[in-house]
Amino acid sequence: MTSQVSYEGNLRTTAVHLKSDNRIITDAPTDNNGKGQAFSPTDLVATGLASCILTIMGIRATKMGINIDGAKAEVTKHMVSDPRRISKIDVVLSLPGADLVDKDKAILEKVGLTCPVAQSLHPDIEQHVSFTWT
Repeated sequence: MTSQVSYEGNLRTTAVHLKSDNRIITDAPTDNNGKGQAFSPTDLVATGLASCILTIMGIRATKMGINIDGAKAEVTKHMVSDPRRISKIDVVLSLPGADLVDKDKAILEKVGLTCPVAQSLHPDIEQHVSFTWT
């Protein structure tokens, strides 16, 4: 088992990662009857995409002898209704390595775009990912 999730009432859950005992609280967003005081479940999906991209790029970068420490991602989630769902996730990545050769950048970008979360999301969810090397 990976995690346990408990409904706390008032549209809030607590998720516990069993191996580490780390906890995440979610709230329903304000546009869906919630307080918006924490990540919503769909926020976690969108944020998970960015985290996965950076993690997979970090794994490959380490194997290539490249340091991308300090890389950042800005995430924007777009929702639609009927049915209510994520329609698009924008991820804007800022990565150290302006002096990297184009081939290395292309390798890192490709592995990022094919991370496990990107491959797991429904194909109807548009994934717009951009890379800026600083």
